[in-house]
Amino acid sequence: MSERAAENHNGHSGHGAEDLSLKSRDGYALMAQAYWPSGKCTGRLIIAGATAVPQGFYMRFARYAASRGLAVLTLDYRGLGRSAPADLRTLDMDYRDWARYDLATAIDAWHDPSLPLYWVGHSYGGHALGMLPNHELLSAAYTVASGAGWHGYMPWLESLKVRLLWQVIAPVAVAVLGYMPSKKLGMGENLPRGVYRQWRRWCSSPQYFFDDPELPEQPALFARLTLPVMAAVASDDLWAQPASRDAFFAYFTHAKVSKKTLIPADYGVSEIGHMGYFAHRQARCGRR
Repeated sequence: MSERAAENHNGHSGHGAEDLSLKSRDGYALMAQAYWPSGKCTGRLIIAGATAVPQGFYMRFARYAASRGLAVLTLDYRGLGRSAPADLRTLDMDYRDWARYDLATAIDAWHDPSLPLYWVGHSYGGHALGMLPNHELLSAAYTVASGAGWHGYMPWLESLKVRLLWQVIAPVAVAVLGYMPSKKLGMGENLPRGVYRQWRRWCSSPQYFFDDPELPEQPALFARLTLPVMAAVASDDLWAQPASRDAFFAYFTHAKVSKKTLIPADYGVSEIGHMGYFAHRQARCGRR
């Protein structure tokens, strides 16, 4: 942590968010937020969000983690939330930039050699682990809703909807607008076209980006990981079923991967799905 951030920490009380401005490894300006514990800090935590999800979505979880003694960092990836340019059409980037630049910068900023550094990855936040150039600074990771995004792992109706999205709706929309209008499609924040193009290509394969001929290095990158990882999915998550998770984490060949399938009824809730882990109605779920 920088000296400035340390000074801000010393003068901060409670579990409110402190705005931070980070300069990514390639110079892009990122907006982040820090949540400080009011008592002794026992560790650091980075929340790596899902595709098209702004950092504010994780506020309740970040506050809860801070109440348990962790200093928590969230951020908006480039192109999302407060890290988006005025015109998304001007942003030339791809999916990997969120990991190799933005999330790598979060690790640089949040690493303290005297404390463990934990990772909570939601969907893409789990996918990013192997693409991090500084993953060795992480102590452990917990991923939720992370799996290979191939439509064949989804229930048939969801698979049909996803194929319609990738093959018909999204190509036309991106060609007209110059970006993916995720907001109008009910899929979160709008996305840069480079992210859309990779996402579409990856979801066409059972092995996700491990089958991408443009990224032959991916299997070797993920084989470098050695940290403990808990890979959790919900049984009612249409986009990340257990088979999807298992296909994805098969490439974590040297990491200590444990797997968990969450049944909503076991936690006193009717649904979890792809996004419910951090929803307000799940607050009690996290305390079990």
